[in-house]
Amino acid sequence: MSNPRQLAFLALRDVHRGAFSDVALDKVLRNADITSADKSLVTELVYGSVRRLLTLDALIDQLGKKRADKQPPDLRTILHLGLYQLRYLDHIPDSAAVNTTVELTKENGFSGLRGVVNGILRQYIRLKDEIGEPLQLPADTVERLGVNHSFPNWIIQVWLEQLGLAETEELCIWMNRSPTIDLRVNPLRAKVEEVEAAMQAAGVAVSRVPYLPQALRLSGTIGAIQKLPGFKQAWWTVQDSSAQLCAILLEPLPGEVVIDACAAPGGKTTQIAELMADKGTVWACDRAASRLKKLQENIQRLNLQSIKIYIGDSRDSPQFNQSASRVLLDAPCSGLGTLHRRADARWRQTPATVRELSTLQGQLLDQVATWVKPGGILVYATCTLNQMENEDVIIPFLERHPNWQIDRPNPDSPVAAFVTEAGWIKVWPHRHQMDGFFMVRLNQSSC
Repeated sequence: MSNPRQLAFLALRDVHRGAFSDVALDKVLRNADITSADKSLVTELVYGSVRRLLTLDALIDQLGKKRADKQPPDLRTILHLGLYQLRYLDHIPDSAAVNTTVELTKENGFSGLRGVVNGILRQYIRLKDEIGEPLQLPADTVERLGVNHSFPNWIIQVWLEQLGLAETEELCIWMNRSPTIDLRVNPLRAKVEEVEAAMQAAGVAVSRVPYLPQALRLSGTIGAIQKLPGFKQAWWTVQDSSAQLCAILLEPLPGEVVIDACAAPGGKTTQIAELMADKGTVWACDRAASRLKKLQENIQRLNLQSIKIYIGDSRDSPQFNQSASRVLLDAPCSGLGTLHRRADARWRQTPATVRELSTLQGQLLDQVATWVKPGGILVYATCTLNQMENEDVIIPFLERHPNWQIDRPNPDSPVAAFVTEAGWIKVWPHRHQMDGFFMVRLNQSSC
């Protein structure tokens, strides 16, 4: 099959039936005989249509005779593809967007509804030409932001309470951009300057990331990651810049025993080993063996010797009691700081799942704190922007465990640029141009 829009339709159909967007996309692209430009188009159509689902549904509600949720599911998906191209892809002519979408309607069993699809898309174009903005927005602030930027109301509310209106809108805009690719240079194998020069020589646009000593950001056309300079030589690993801050905050030292309590897929584990010069022991714990496969691959590629894997639930692993100088708990979370990378996450999480996660986070924190030797360090981190999973987990923990306290980072640390008055670290994507993260370093008195 060589039709990129049909491939996008098939992937989106799977997503709307419950598949994760990255899995559905990989499935249709794996054996597709199409150009790299067409692969990029399929990727943009799939991720973009999933991200903008609420906005696209609102347009169908306003332009069609039937609401989006009353449309046949596959026809709704086809309308999403057409409207997404008209609204968000400037490089595709309106006529091409309309004609290819009408053709999709015919190809997928809706020949009798070609006129309906054609009419909705042409009505959008007519309104765009006449009034500039076909989308009618609700008066309520939360609903207006939700419809305009395609986020559930509860996420908008969470951000408004922390940021206010102007910054919430900035954050929404940022979260709908395509993500960048950041690298973490392996100091045991290469210098940042070496990797930077190799990328430039290969024609890859590369730049430094403020405050992050081992980070490089790639942009433009990149191609297959495995074919980039230095991949086979273990010069670097793909890891977002904000995620790199966690191990930097932990400050592991050569010869120590360090535990990564929720390690999969393992980016922070390998970084900890690199910062320790691969000397000492790094325990990578996770209850899902399947999620540790990526870590095992990277351990081999990076030729790291200090990492040991433990498969089990960190809430029930008493053998680690007071065994570690430092523990990292990168806790399972709602991922609200990485919604630009996980196109469907905004539709999968709910206030109920966040409450469940918050309970789990508290349980994990209580347990892994017992793994730390007296006088040791514990870092708690999430990639979410929700106080219920961040501050509201840490404050009760400190009340339950008065022998623990916040340990502010050294002023010379790269992490110091992100520290708040309370002593924890908050990375806001629209301010810092990287994934959203919360992290706090805690120490335990030796008395």
